[in-house]
Amino acid sequence: MSTVERRVWPVGALCRAVAEALDARFNPVAVRGELSGFTRAASGHCYFTLKDANGQIRCAMFRRSAGLLDFRPRDGDSVEALGRLDVYDARGDLQLIVESLSRAGQGALFEQFLQLKAKLEEEGLFDPGRKRPSPVMPRGIGLVTSRGAAALHDVATALRRRVPHVPVVLAPAAVQGAQAPGDLLAALTALYELAQTGVIDVILLVRGGGSLEDLWAFNDERLARAIVASPVPLICGVGHETDFTIADFCADIRAPTPTAAAELVARTQQEWLDGLALAQERLVSSALRRLDSLAQRLDVAASRLGRPSGRVGLHLRQLERHAQRLRHAAQTRIALNDRRFALGLDRLRRAAPGQIEQHANRLDRAGLRLAGVDPRHVLQRGYALLTQPDGTLLAHAAQAQPGQSVQALLADGRLDLTVKRAVMD
Repeated sequence: MSTVERRVWPVGALCRAVAEALDARFNPVAVRGELSGFTRAASGHCYFTLKDANGQIRCAMFRRSAGLLDFRPRDGDSVEALGRLDVYDARGDLQLIVESLSRAGQGALFEQFLQLKAKLEEEGLFDPGRKRPSPVMPRGIGLVTSRGAAALHDVATALRRRVPHVPVVLAPAAVQGAQAPGDLLAALTALYELAQTGVIDVILLVRGGGSLEDLWAFNDERLARAIVASPVPLICGVGHETDFTIADFCADIRAPTPTAAAELVARTQQEWLDGLALAQERLVSSALRRLDSLAQRLDVAASRLGRPSGRVGLHLRQLERHAQRLRHAAQTRIALNDRRFALGLDRLRRAAPGQIEQHANRLDRAGLRLAGVDPRHVLQRGYALLTQPDGTLLAHAAQAQPGQSVQALLADGRLDLTVKRAVMD
């Protein structure tokens, strides 16, 4: 009978696995309940419990988030907390890390946020596969924020310090209030037109932190779809590190703060110098290895070559042998040709008299045949040779026309004639 092997978890690993499962299943999560046991430690962190009639959960709110509270929490307050579930490893306790806390009543907005987030996520607007990295060396940077926002100063300072040579195009827009979504859409549209011409190749959408209501313009559905349609990578740096908006999920890159967004598109001069130094080091190392390899090959070749004077003497002896062979071959060839020439000359001398007589007889016979067809002999017997003015022979009566001039060549001269009429047999 087989036994089923069970996995034995270390306590810490189990706590982490539970925490990761909670994060994947629930976070971010909103909880409504009554405050109990609220305390603020010397570090600035806040600890309390949220409870209702059916249960309770321990909560921790770290100093950065606690510093954004716009009211003084008291035991018994009905509140809504936005945060993430986690496991406190030291005690194995389930706890809620609260990132924002508000009096009860803001839950309706967060419910809208969750509904829109679920809808857009289902449509694939948050798909990591469509998101693009920031350009390493941007030619121009588009910036969308309010003219009076502290985020503008923070971003401008970071860019001026890191990439003062890169032009920045500001498209101002309201970042809070009823008109903010429309302003943000108009600003992005203007920058998209510039991006099509190549003036800018990355866009920063930024603003400082605030409450859920303050950041609500960045949860607009039209803005979300416009961000996804950006022709160039878009980096969203809205709020503080613990703030999340729909714009963050739609952007190609989410930065925790406006300054961090600027730093993502602006590598420092020192980073470039470090990169160049590393490249130089690798190049020098590669060159030295190559030189060492070539030097080794040279040593091997030198050992094979031996003393240069000995090698030269060897080549001279080889050349002398080749020269002797060439002289011998030439002398042999000349002697052979002399014998062939003498033999051919004897044969020519013996055959020449008979050949000459034979050719003379053939020449006499040809002369007799040529004389027999000489037209002058025919003309002496009373015949005439008729030609047209262009010199062509007039052999048929049909070739002549009345009034045409012809010439008659006789044995002792030429007659110029005119045709009166042509009669054919």
